[in-house]
Amino acid sequence: MWGFLFLLMNHEVYILYSKTLNRYYIGSSSDIRVRMQFHATSPGYKFTGKAGDWEIFLKFFCENKKQVLAIENHIKTMKSKNYIENLKKYSEMIEKLKNRYSDR
Repeated sequence: MWGFLFLLMNHEVYILYSKTLNRYYIGSSSDIRVRMQFHATSPGYKFTGKAGDWEIFLKFFCENKKQVLAIENHIKTMKSKNYIENLKKYSEMIEKLKNRYSDR
């Protein structure tokens, strides 16, 4: 039963932005609303706990958890605000990432 439900879950990469810090946070989740609430209310989050003005800058769905984790890691290793801003500006970059990390 749980395996079937796992297959139905949406997996998405999200990028948060804080004006206060002028920083981005990259993450992934199967339920971004719950995850955002967790970031906002959990004192254990050292980085996102530094500001209370995190907004969703960009989010997009992926095929599965393997793909979402690979893309999340790829974006993090780029360590570039320009790269993140270009992901939003040029949607074809996201499609290229999805193709690169696809199981198909």
